[in-house]
Amino acid sequence: MVTHGNLFILSAPSGAGKSSLVNALLAQKSSRPMQVSVSHTTRSPRPGEVNGQHYHFVSVDEFKKLISKNAFYEHAQVFDNYYGTSEVAIDEQLTQGIDVFLDIDWQGAQQVRMKKPEVTTIFIAPPSKQELEQRLHKRGQDSDDIIKSRMQQAQSECSHYQEFDYIIVNDDFEQALIDLTTVVNNQRLKRKQQVVLHEQLFADLLNIS
Repeated sequence: MVTHGNLFILSAPSGAGKSSLVNALLAQKSSRPMQVSVSHTTRSPRPGEVNGQHYHFVSVDEFKKLISKNAFYEHAQVFDNYYGTSEVAIDEQLTQGIDVFLDIDWQGAQQVRMKKPEVTTIFIAPPSKQELEQRLHKRGQDSDDIIKSRMQQAQSECSHYQEFDYIIVNDDFEQALIDLTTVVNNQRLKRKQQVVLHEQLFADLLNIS
């Protein structure tokens, strides 16, 4: 029997290791399918990006029509581009028993929580400010000015840690992965899902002959 999937939000400052943790989680063997949500965006595809796989690429007019139809769990304008999470797409996946992960910031998390209070929210934190800055430098992707901006943004992100259900400090990667896996498994073991999954078992256990 297929149980309803769980919706998870993962938020973290840039450099905290969120993407690496999610990729490692998805690579594990699991009792049910898991996937990261594919967002809608109005920005142009980058080299190697595939429509429907990395993003759903749409025009600004199409995006605004979706906003007017209240089609998004959350959406935001980042500089000149729009990003959003389709409500219909997510609900279809959850109905199929797929656990879905939203990679969004605290503002997006607030929007989703308004529409779906049962969502499980997880904040991935770096072990220290110094370590976070070192990680950003090691990536070799950004200039010093951009790294300074990312550190300021990280401070803003971390100021909302109390809004999340779970906090995982990514100091030791393997331990952080264990912690993340534990959170996912905890949600799957809740009574509401187990009663559906093991309906026949409990019927047999309660059948007094």
